[in-house]
Amino acid sequence: MLSLLLSGNFDLPSVVAEILAVLLIIFLILPFHEWAHAFTASLLGDRAMRGRGRLTFNPLNHIDPFGALCMLLFGFGWAKAVPVDPRSFKHPKLGMAITALMGPVANLVAALAGMLVYNTIYTFAVSFYTTTLGVFLEIFLLFYIQCNIGLAIFNLIPIPPLDGSKILFLFLPDEAVDFCYRNSSIFFVILFAFLFTGWLGSLLGWVTNIVEQGLFWISSLPFSFFINGSY
Repeated sequence: MLSLLLSGNFDLPSVVAEILAVLLIIFLILPFHEWAHAFTASLLGDRAMRGRGRLTFNPLNHIDPFGALCMLLFGFGWAKAVPVDPRSFKHPKLGMAITALMGPVANLVAALAGMLVYNTIYTFAVSFYTTTLGVFLEIFLLFYIQCNIGLAIFNLIPIPPLDGSKILFLFLPDEAVDFCYRNSSIFFVILFAFLFTGWLGSLLGWVTNIVEQGLFWISSLPFSFFINGSY
């Protein structure tokens, strides 16, 4: 979003629509992402999770101010990590991997929900997208969808402390896992360095586009009956 503003190639309705989409993600979807972690950990045996105050959709319990600012400026960000005790799981590595996976899954579910809204309007009121309000809503929905998919892909990068690292740890020996935890801050700095060079951002954008096309195809299946005119 920051690059869009700096380039000068934007119009006010588009900027407002994208800001509103990001605010919705910050105050609703990021808490949903973290709640998914907490709920899964609780189901798998972390009985102390409720006492940590994270089994809630209250954004005040989840929002990280710097992560929210990055979300507004760059289109990706994070919330406060949910503390999980792997010792409470019957199989600690597997439990952590499943718990970590549910965050990105929550973002993909949120993206699918946006796609269903988009396809519903496209199927039953396509002319609405030619109105001023319709164009605004289309920009809002598409940006909301892209951000959620981008967040899911970003979080699946197997670098600590991102969710993907917990999935990778399932296949690594304990010594390697300990090394990664001890040096997680260094890995995170390296991750940001790659992001700001643009190389990783381009790769993430490419993967995001592929996933978006696949999810749009899936989400359009219930509407194909109406689109094809079969009665």
